[in-house]
Amino acid sequence: MPKDSSIKHVLIIGSGPIVIGQACEFDYAGSQASRSLREEGVIVTLINSNPATIMTDPVTADNVYLLPLEKKSIVQILKDHPDIDSVLPTMGGQTALNLAIDCEKGGVWEKYGVKMIGVDIDAIDTAENREKFKALMEKIGVGVCKGGTATSFLQGKEIAQDIGFPLIIRASYTLGGAGGAFVEKEEEFEAALVAGLQASPVHEVLIEQSIIGWKEYELEVMRDTIGNMIVICSIENFDPMGVHTGDSITVAPAMTLPDTTYQRMRNFAITMMNSIGTFAGGCNVQFSVSPDNSEIIGIEINPRVSRSSALASKATGYPIAKVAAKLALGYNLDELKNSITGTTSAFFEPSIDYVIVKIPRWNFDKFKGADRRLGLSMKSVGEVMGIGRNFQEALQKACQSLEIKRNGLGADGKELRNQEAILYSLANPSWDRLFHIYDAFKLGISFRTIQDLTKIDKWFLKQIEQLIHLEREIGKFKIDTIPVEMMDLAKRKGYADRQIAHLLDCLESEVFDKRYTEMGIKRVYKLVDTCAAEFEAKTPYYYSSFGSENESVKSDRKKVVVLGSGPNRVGQGIEFDYSCVHGILAAKECGYETIMINCNPETVSTDFDIADKLYFEPVFWEHIYEIILHEQPEGVIVQLGGQTALKLAEKLEKYGIKIIGTSFEALDLAEDRGRFSSLLKDLDVPYPEFGTIHNTDEALELCKTIGFPLLVRPSYVLGGQGMKIVINEKELEEHVVEVLRDIPNNEILLDHFLEGAIEAEADAICDGENVYIIGIMQHIEPAGIHSGDSYAVLPPYNLGDLVIRQIEIFTEKIALALKTVGLINIQFAIKNDKVYIIEANPRASRTVPFICKAYREPYVNYAVKVMLGEKKVTDFEFKPYKKGYAIKEPVFSFHKFPKVNKELGPEMKSTGEAIYFIDDLMDDYFLKIYAERNLYLSR
Repeated sequence: MPKDSSIKHVLIIGSGPIVIGQACEFDYAGSQASRSLREEGVIVTLINSNPATIMTDPVTADNVYLLPLEKKSIVQILKDHPDIDSVLPTMGGQTALNLAIDCEKGGVWEKYGVKMIGVDIDAIDTAENREKFKALMEKIGVGVCKGGTATSFLQGKEIAQDIGFPLIIRASYTLGGAGGAFVEKEEEFEAALVAGLQASPVHEVLIEQSIIGWKEYELEVMRDTIGNMIVICSIENFDPMGVHTGDSITVAPAMTLPDTTYQRMRNFAITMMNSIGTFAGGCNVQFSVSPDNSEIIGIEINPRVSRSSALASKATGYPIAKVAAKLALGYNLDELKNSITGTTSAFFEPSIDYVIVKIPRWNFDKFKGADRRLGLSMKSVGEVMGIGRNFQEALQKACQSLEIKRNGLGADGKELRNQEAILYSLANPSWDRLFHIYDAFKLGISFRTIQDLTKIDKWFLKQIEQLIHLEREIGKFKIDTIPVEMMDLAKRKGYADRQIAHLLDCLESEVFDKRYTEMGIKRVYKLVDTCAAEFEAKTPYYYSSFGSENESVKSDRKKVVVLGSGPNRVGQGIEFDYSCVHGILAAKECGYETIMINCNPETVSTDFDIADKLYFEPVFWEHIYEIILHEQPEGVIVQLGGQTALKLAEKLEKYGIKIIGTSFEALDLAEDRGRFSSLLKDLDVPYPEFGTIHNTDEALELCKTIGFPLLVRPSYVLGGQGMKIVINEKELEEHVVEVLRDIPNNEILLDHFLEGAIEAEADAICDGENVYIIGIMQHIEPAGIHSGDSYAVLPPYNLGDLVIRQIEIFTEKIALALKTVGLINIQFAIKNDKVYIIEANPRASRTVPFICKAYREPYVNYAVKVMLGEKKVTDFEFKPYKKGYAIKEPVFSFHKFPKVNKELGPEMKSTGEAIYFIDDLMDDYFLKIYAERNLYLSR
């Protein structure tokens, strides 16, 4: 069926601020869907309250509304655009769906003549309503767990009595498994039941038999309105049932699934999709399989774009959100082209000749006292994906992508040797269980014990055990004696040069020289092409491996590399991906071939049609260096990818690779707390009294001079990592010991903390000679709460001309002194009308996207053109600021950690942000948050 010509103007609903359970995978989906609809000549209006994303940028849609995701906002948009005829709510996760259903029940769509596309409300209701889903599965012959639905405490107790323990509680209509619990003993049941009923917006829970320890699989499926269906890919959870799929390590394609079981599962998925409605689009179906591969149970079906859709898209190259948007317009699968090949049909099941491994990224260190055990409620804040020719290579690359100070899986001297601790970790999954499985094998714990405790499939465990055997073989040699075959095998198994250096007791550079220069063992680059090389791919989307054929052809064009920001985490989120995407677009406008390197499957920067070339690789020195050696770019942009990219500047400088924009020397000076404070002294710019220390003795001596309270700040960190306010010598000593344990050999700055000060920050663009301040923001909370956790107002609401002028003068002085070329963010503390400098970051900051959205100016685009030397600051015509104020609202995920107090201090804890516009300062919203500004201040 061709496109429905009556659809001319579509409203897309976004997913709002990033929270645990609903992250930037929906930003990716919404952005891709918008581009897909606009290709068809459809006008797109978009609503989302998240200012940090590319989705809410003018480049994405015809009209962007940065409004709260609530019914009255939808009504406002429909009044502004009476020609909107359709709404697409499947690209914004649970938040968008819930809002669409709310508008449906409230008669909003009917009143304004808007039809929902890409979704069947009855299908959603069947999938989300646990009782309906269970009844339907029984009717169509798909196995389900024994259980029932409860809407009251009494009902719940009756069902539990009938099933017996252990059992599982799942809350209806919740996000990321919120309200779910595994209940082993009867005495734990009542509290878990109450929590589940409260977490569900309809106060309903499903109580069912426990299948903890069974294997878990997902099928990502596409379907059109006439019933054509294809399986995009199979995904196997490394972790068995009992760990939320968002917290599970996952592998594609499924590794341990017999074909007979897969075919039964595939047939079940098709039957399930056909039974719930006639919707068209992407769908995720989850199954559990008994360890003997005989019994299959349907866990759930999500008839919308999901977290797994982003992963499946990046894993296969099949653009699920793009195709789903076109199916929503009425197209059928056989009428659409495969975007990767440009010749084959979209009605063509992807075939992959490589393995992908996804590993979640957690931030338990930010939530002191949190229960670190993984269960039915999701706790991870991001994820990474590794692509390799075999499972072990993909696993090592994923570990290298995590940025947790590991060089891969093991072979770095950081293994746990405490047998009791290892056994506890194997039985109680947490973020580091994967590493402890490796440690268990290395320590000599039996295969049987490891399998009994983890319930992880034997095939996966054998793959890790084989790595231990390989390391023992490598360890028999030295750098001068290792055979070519052994080095080649190590690289094919994903080992980094750093890991091999550890095993051979030599330097990383010696391993690189030996294998790259002397042995000729170099990376080759393979295409992600959806068709296992059966057809020619038009899209340059690559991953690295070792072998003979290199599919990445170097062009003669001038080119630039943009380093991405790696996995989302607290302190470094989607806002840096926004800057990276704009950096790519700006470099393209300047005539450069753009090369993106990143390992985050959730983001827009790793969409295959953003950069001219995408290398889906760890943002890890060895991988980056070989890409640079292959591509020979003009230089590398590190300013846009947060601390991840910035940390690589020193290596780039050392190896003579040009850093585009601000020099390494300036970047390093700003990161080094002591040197930066000395620069301020030379510039005669006020700063809190300070000193630098390297151990506790120096700290206890220095505090006598500076006086308490003190702000303890490590160098070279992001998101306030390790920062704390201390008020006496005991606290100071304890915290310095803690910092040096986590970040050895770090220089630590002790600042006199300005109690009761006001905080503000300025972002600016500098070309080395001219400075333009793009925005000054005033924090609502007092000094002491990290800027990422503060409400902030743009422009300032009560600083006064004297203070504003000091901020302007100091910003210009510091930007020029650092020889900044590009973006710079400077943070200030203001006390008694005197402005003190807290820190400067000559790079893209967390606040840049917010200012771009509030003032509707593409400042990152301008900054990148300055960095490339194509423009001066004076070449741009900056628009005058609009009236009113924009408020940055931090959003937290404390609900995921009920035992953690919501207290805020110098270390960042928010997972996302929203933007809220007000006309004047008498607005009720502003008055409320201003009144509560001291509520959560802690140390």
